[in-house]
Amino acid sequence: MQISIVIPLLNEQESLKELHDWIAQVMQSNHFLYEIIFIDDGSIDGSWETIQELASSNSHVKGIRFLKNFGKSQALHAGFKAAQGDVVITMDADLQDNPEEIPELYKLVNEGGNHVVSGWKKKRYDSIITKNIPSKLFNWAARRTSGLKLHDFNCGLKAYKNDVVKSIEVSGDMHRYIPVLAKNAGFSKITEKVVQHQARKYGSTKFGAERFINGFLDLITIWFVSKFGRQPMHLFGALGVLMFIVGFGFSIYLGVDKLYINKTGRLITDRPQFYIALTAMLIGSQLFLAGFLGEIIVRSRKNDTRYTISDKINV
Repeated sequence: MQISIVIPLLNEQESLKELHDWIAQVMQSNHFLYEIIFIDDGSIDGSWETIQELASSNSHVKGIRFLKNFGKSQALHAGFKAAQGDVVITMDADLQDNPEEIPELYKLVNEGGNHVVSGWKKKRYDSIITKNIPSKLFNWAARRTSGLKLHDFNCGLKAYKNDVVKSIEVSGDMHRYIPVLAKNAGFSKITEKVVQHQARKYGSTKFGAERFINGFLDLITIWFVSKFGRQPMHLFGALGVLMFIVGFGFSIYLGVDKLYINKTGRLITDRPQFYIALTAMLIGSQLFLAGFLGEIIVRSRKNDTRYTISDKINV
């Protein structure tokens, strides 16, 4: 198996057959050994029935169906788990990604030695206000935070070596940051390719303005996890010790002041420094304990099932 094409979808029945025929034509003209894995993320419009029809007429088509909508990340995770191809290519089901890009993406991974090739929709056919400008801000923040010099983190058209998708776990809304997850897992050869972006032909986008808020929150999460996820004590322990030292320092000051300097002054409990010392020492102890518990969790956690599959076709 040379190529696995993983396509997560939600209510995209109108575009599925056209997308399938387009992909099949590209695969056959290039003589690829391939599979197309459709992941139905809880569609209610008959998408699964269309996938079943495609699978019955084309043995290269496979399908996974979720009982409900779990999100794109969980759909991709299921597709990655099932993918058998040497190169795994992801794309959206709305016909905005061009299957004609697949041969070059495959070549960049298989012959170019890259671990990840991320698409860059340099010319977009989206709303300037609702998508283009927010995307530019989002990508700028992602570049600064992750250190990856990619222009379009959110492009659905990407190519990966099979080892990459088998080594990472995509959860929450982390599908935007798969290149970052790959980098954190030790796959350093990450590049990008300008790809053709097309206007949506059927239906409407499934993502609203909240995706940018969630995207920035996820960016903070992945920055924290990549920096301190394996050693939380390095953050919480350091902050805890710092806060405890501050509180202990105030305690020493109050004790010395009471015993040797201001012996007849007001009670220690009447001074604001007492409460600063008490609060700082309590917070420091709690932060240190949080880091300690985090270390225990990191060392004992096990993978859990993040989605429920109701049906599969040839997977």
